Formats: sequence, structure tokens, C-alpha cells
Amino acid sequence: MKTAYLTIGAAALAAGCSWLPAVGPDYENPEVEIPSHQLPDAGLPTTNRTEIGEFRPAEGTNDYRVAITTNEVCCWWANFRDDMLAGLVDSAVSNNISFLMAQERLTAARWQLLGSYAAFMPQVAGSLSAQRTEFGKNTPTMVNTGRKLHRDVFAGGFDASWEIDLFGGNRRATEAAWAEAEAAGWNVADAWVSLTSEVGNDYISLRTTQQRIEVARTNLVLQTETYDILKSRLDSGIGDELAVNQSKYLVDQTQAAIPSLLAQEERLKNSLAILVGEMPGSLHDQLAECPRRDWLLAPQKLEDTPMDMIRNRPDVRVAERKLAAQVAYVGVAESMWYPKLYINGSLGLNSIHPQKFFSTDSLYGSIGPAVSWPIFQGGRIYASIKAEEAKMNEAALNYEQTLQKAVCEVRDAYAAYTEEYHRYQALRSAVKAAEDAVSIAKDLYKNGLRDFTAVIDAQRSLLTLSESVVISRGQITSDLIKLYKALGGGIVVKEEE
Repeated sequence: MKTAYLTIGAAALAAGCSWLPAVGPDYENPEVEIPSHQLPDAGLPTTNRTEIGEFRPAEGTNDYRVAITTNEVCCWWANFRDDMLAGLVDSAVSNNISFLMAQERLTAARWQLLGSYAAFMPQVAGSLSAQRTEFGKNTPTMVNTGRKLHRDVFAGGFDASWEIDLFGGNRRATEAAWAEAEAAGWNVADAWVSLTSEVGNDYISLRTTQQRIEVARTNLVLQTETYDILKSRLDSGIGDELAVNQSKYLVDQTQAAIPSLLAQEERLKNSLAILVGEMPGSLHDQLAECPRRDWLLAPQKLEDTPMDMIRNRPDVRVAERKLAAQVAYVGVAESMWYPKLYINGSLGLNSIHPQKFFSTDSLYGSIGPAVSWPIFQGGRIYASIKAEEAKMNEAALNYEQTLQKAVCEVRDAYAAYTEEYHRYQALRSAVKAAEDAVSIAKDLYKNGLRDFTAVIDAQRSLLTLSESVVISRGQITSDLIKLYKALGGGIVVKEEE
């Protein structure tokens, strides 16, 4: 009966300990003040689309840009209304090897969290043994008897130990395990954001490269037609050999630019295949044809620095959870100063006669408390506490630095996005002027008023500027995807909903 009372009392004590304060600092969400600064917004020289799909110039000081909302960031790839892009994102999330590895790390962290709860439970170990001991005539035990002796001992039982978490060391360890598991979850979210944005950027880069190839081939056709006309005139004895040669090297120069673009197209197709978890070459048929469409979205803007989204970015949340874990580790280290209370017990059978092994007379058992208290450790505990405190301070600084970098990425991406629109407008105007210049130069050459160098220069400028417009349109989209990524890529929004 006394044993039963002791056991019940120990269980009650263990349950009550969960309500006791744990040693070490309690975690509080870090408050990092981020001063409000004006965004690097270059404004936008265009507003809404015209009938031909372009943007017309803004009038007055009105700003008709669409404000970026959390819903747009949540599923940014859906904004482009491109089934191929959406399918690539879905495949990447399901099959990308690096992302699957991040998920396995999360699974491991969750199992480690589950394992941390074992510290609150009794630890029981079982044993079973059979031992024969021989004593010869000359052994100290039998030397005066003139006989030999052998003894068989059969034993089996259970040993149990239950630590009563009086000062909260185990509770702090579990707090740390929770925070580490949550950090692992946010690491998966961060991998998700990086993966989807990389798929989007590679896809837009691929389509931009394919459009550049089309521009180069279109110009090559026009330049070849000009060369054929000049060559025919020369063969008829009325042409200009210098003009023919000039036209020829322009054709060759344009032709020489295409192979490098084709190699870049191949590289981007292979990169996308790996991102979606496929072998390189498996997506070539699907990605071969570039749709005749535009991925340029209506101009967007930020009303203000979205600190709520920035603080909830996956990498910022990882840093915050790592800080929480490190605060708990300080408590674990401090708990080593204090005594540990255990309830130890054993129960088993022990007999020298195998046929009587399961008899009640072979039963033995014990139960009782034990205290362990480190009296002198040579400064090891103090040094461990100070080391964990230093790691805690480092984690706090890392959180602040991560937040600073996040704000920097948002500002950089937003500046690049808004400024590229101005560059795009200037390039569009330059292309129109280059097209007129080619037409004028050809007329002047036919009328003998200018040599063919003017035509060469105009055609070369047209090719360069036409390609630059295609690159600029792709860059605007790429910068917008980078901005979506800098705002968190939608993970936080989906979880909060």
C-alpha cells in the first residue's frame, strides 16, 4: 500500500511540475523598429492598354497603376494566365528533388520534437540473463572444502527511472524542439518561394530568348532579301560591290548571333526540366513553341513598405523561430545548476533454480526517490550558460539582419521594376524611329543620295533596339516576379487564410 501511495504521489508531482515556472528567460517576440522611408518608386509613364495591347502615356499626375495586394502575391503565377507556367509550378512543387529534401528535413524535425516528449515519461528497460559461475578447488571460495562448485543464476526484470522536471529543463528543451520544428517548416516554405520564383524567372527568360530568336530571324530574312537584291544588281553589272559586301557581313553578323541564343534556349529548357523534377530533354516538345502572347501585366505599385508581409517572409520567420529556440536552450543550460529528482524502481525475478524461476519466491522489487545535484563541475555549467547566451544574442542579431535584408530586397526589386518601365518606353520610341530610319536610308540609297553604309547602320540599330525591347519586356516581368518573391511569395498569405 505504501508503494502505491508513493507511486501516486510521484505521478501527481510530475503532473504538477508542468505548472511550475521554468528557469531561464521567457521568449518574447523581437521588436525591431524599421523606420518608414519613401519607396524608390520611379513612377510610371504609362497607364492602361490601348486597342493594340500597349500602354498609352499617362495624363497629368494621375496614377492608374494597380496596387499590389496579398492575394496577388499569394498565387502570383496565376496572374499571368499561362497554363504552361502554372503547370510547371505545380510539377516543381510536387517533384523537385531539392524541395522534397527540404520536406524530409521537416519530417525529421517533427520526429525529433516528438522524441523530446520522452523526457517527461518514465524510462523503462528490460533485461533477461542466465549465468553459470564455476569455482574450482583452488579458488579462494572452495580451497578449504576440497570440492568444486558451480552455480546457475537466472534473472529477468525491469528497471525504471522517472525524472520529475522540477526546474523546467525538460520543458525548455521541448520549447526549443517546437521552435526548431517550426523553423524547419518555414524553411520548407522558403524553399517553396525560391523554387516557384526560379521556375517563373527561367520560364520568362526562356520565352524572352525565344522571342529574341524570332526577332533575329525576322531581321535576317529582311537583310537577306536586301543582300539578294544588291547581289543581283551587281551580277547584272549595275551594282555596288562595296554595298554587296557590307550587306553580306550584316547578314553574317545577324546569323552569328542566333547560335548563342539557341544554346541559351537549350540551357533554360534543361534548367526548367530539373526544377520540375524531370530529366533534361523531357520538356523540349512542350516548350518548343513560344506562344504569340505578352506576359507584361498591367503596371503595379506598392502603396507603402508592406512590413506585415516582410515580417512574415519565410526566411524572416525562420530567423525568428531560431531565436525562440536559442532562448529556450539558455533555460536548458541554466537548469543544470539545479538538482534533479528521480523516482527509480525495479521489478523482476531472480532464481538459481530454473524450474522455480516464475515462483513468487523469486520475485524482487524496489522503488524510491533519488536526487542528483552537480556540486562542482569546474565551471563547465557556467561556461555552457554563457555560450548559450552568446548564441541567443547572435540569433537576435541574425533576425534583425534578416529583416534588414528583406526590406532591402523589396526596395531593390521595386526600384528595378518601376525603372524598367521607363527604359521600355524609351526603347519602344527608339524602335519606331529606327524603322523609319531604315525606310529613309533605303530610299536615299536607291536615289543615289547616300551610300549603303547608312542602310547598314539603320538596319543594325533596328535589330539591336528590337531585341532590346523584347529583353526589356521580359525584364519587367522578371523584376515583378522578384518583387513577389521579396514580399514572401504567398506562403504566409495562404497559411493565414
